Amino acid sequence: MKTLVVIPTYNEAENVGWITEKVLAEQPEVNILIADDNSPDGTGDLADKLAIEDPRIHVLHRAGKEGLGAAYRAGFAWGLENGYDVLVEMDADGSHRPEDLGKLLESAKAGAPLTLGSRWVPGGSVVNWPMRRELLSRGASIYARFMLNLGVKDATAGFRAFRRETLEAIDLEAVESQGYCFQIDMTRQTRLAGLEVAEVPITFVERIHGQSKMSFGIVQEALTRVTIWGFERLNPFKR
Repeated sequence: MKTLVVIPTYNEAENVGWITEKVLAEQPEVNILIADDNSPDGTGDLADKLAIEDPRIHVLHRAGKEGLGAAYRAGFAWGLENGYDVLVEMDADGSHRPEDLGKLLESAKAGAPLTLGSRWVPGGSVVNWPMRRELLSRGASIYARFMLNLGVKDATAGFRAFRRETLEAIDLEAVESQGYCFQIDMTRQTRLAGLEVAEVPITFVERIHGQSKMSFGIVQEALTRVTIWGFERLNPFKR
């Protein structure tokens, strides 16, 4: 199956080279799309050089920093237009190990509409995370699972593989959420479309280079939207 790994970037000049090299070393048959949000540190220029050196690498230059969700939506649209069968979300900072990519691809090729690389299923783990980050992630997943009946252990997982048919069943333009919330929203949309979600264990590694994009605003957005969606789902008067 023709596979595209979408890697959004914003100020990831220290990471974009080695992460693309490792992905292609682990899975030589995949293609990579670097979706760069006009990074001021020159990530986009580095991505262009990588694309010249390797035809498996493509670059999508975006006007500016519009958030993770917008970058993935643009990347998905590009991938669907170019005939890819499996589209993978992957961080640029190395927190998603290329060594684990094969597990997601095997699940997608076996027919799973959406496969999550999960930290919180048996066999999954995190490395070098402070306790507060782990508690935040676990708590967010538990809350989203309860409010939205998602049926998954890691609702905020950002390492995931969609089959083409799954993305075509979702109205991507209607998904406005970003950050953690985008991941929850895409799982929710997959469930609302009547499709199953699989989870495979991964090892999540905290970034070594660059700065995390996590912020209070991202957490607040997720909490607000999940609460609204949850009450809408539980409203007995809603038709």
